[in-house]
Amino acid sequence: MTGGEKLLSKLIVIASFFIMLFGGIWLNRANGEYVLKIGVYSGSYWGTPNSDSYRILDLAIARFEEMHPNIRVEYVSGIGSGDYSEWLAEQILRGTEPDLYFVLPEDFNLLASSGALADLTDMINRDTGFDTDVYYTSCLEAGKFNGIQYALPQESVPTIMFVNKTLLDEKGIKIPESDWTWDDFYEICSQVTDTENHCYGVFGYTWLNALYSNGTSLFSDDCTQCRLMDAQVLSAIRFTRSIMDLNEGYTVTAKDFDLGNVAFRPFLYSEYRGYQPYPWRVKVYTGFEWDGIPMPAGPEGGNNSELHTMLLGISSRTMHKDAAWKFARMLSSDPELQQALMRESSGISPLKAVAEAPESVAFMQENIPGGNVFDKNSIHEIMSSAVVTKPFRKYEQALSMADTAVSELVTIGTVSEDDLLNVQREINQFLK
Repeated sequence: MTGGEKLLSKLIVIASFFIMLFGGIWLNRANGEYVLKIGVYSGSYWGTPNSDSYRILDLAIARFEEMHPNIRVEYVSGIGSGDYSEWLAEQILRGTEPDLYFVLPEDFNLLASSGALADLTDMINRDTGFDTDVYYTSCLEAGKFNGIQYALPQESVPTIMFVNKTLLDEKGIKIPESDWTWDDFYEICSQVTDTENHCYGVFGYTWLNALYSNGTSLFSDDCTQCRLMDAQVLSAIRFTRSIMDLNEGYTVTAKDFDLGNVAFRPFLYSEYRGYQPYPWRVKVYTGFEWDGIPMPAGPEGGNNSELHTMLLGISSRTMHKDAAWKFARMLSSDPELQQALMRESSGISPLKAVAEAPESVAFMQENIPGGNVFDKNSIHEIMSSAVVTKPFRKYEQALSMADTAVSELVTIGTVSEDDLLNVQREINQFLK
């Protein structure tokens, strides 16, 4: 065989390969067969035990593939929640991101503002079987950026106040009702605090906890101004300082709470849910009983707390937008899947009918010691009143600047309006 014949033979082989490759792709497309890729992390984002983090996703995939036999759903396993953000960012930079992916709460602002997430408005409007009213408003709002829905809620975690029931009983103090106020909170903390015997009112209560419950937000609606000097914000900061003053200079620690020497501690529901059941309860807190109630209400607000929500977003570059929407909708709004997720994970379903269902309430009360606080009304109250921090491009950096500065001022005890004004000016300049 001559050199020219050998070259021609190689070209024929190469051409045949590409004909087979692209012919197969064309045939699959003609038959409507393709792969839908999902981005997901392993374990629990909330930092609580989860023996099989893929089980609900596998159930959804099996059902989806049965309903859509021309679609195969795939995901990469083994990416820990701590590595997930970096992994997803790399995929997006390479242009190889999944069609649909879980969006961590802290990543949503950047992904939405950078154009990585698809606008879901048309998909929602075209889907006559989809009803946004099934969600708690706050959960749905978590997936909005500049008024546009970019993601659907998967599960949510509000902040609740842990109560050391044993300590309050010893002091002859009744557990507060769910509509308690800052005044009630301060009064109980003052009654409990006994620095000589190392007994204290609260650990971990911050000026942001107070702010969320005082009917205000840190930033203006147009996201251009920090509002540290607003009356409601100043009131929250000063109240937090007054609570700390009860400790007479002592810095209350997590160990103090673990030993049963502190009456209150704000915690995410996921931590309450994950560490209450035996044996985790024994490993973390021993020697006292505890329960959970809503946060105390400020004079201008209500029993509100910050809400954290895991989201589902669709890539703005996906070639399978309709399929990705159908799968996201199933994971987010299917009652059966959401009920299973609520039992196995550490969050609360964003669906009102699921979170408040008799079986959900019964599960909480039966499997969480002291869980009688979680009845239908209390769940509705906590989820409906939860606060979603308004996302914008520079939100995380601006919030960190404010929190660092204010926390330092509160800790050292000199909450000066001049200092706060300087911090506000610095943040406003950053926002511009």
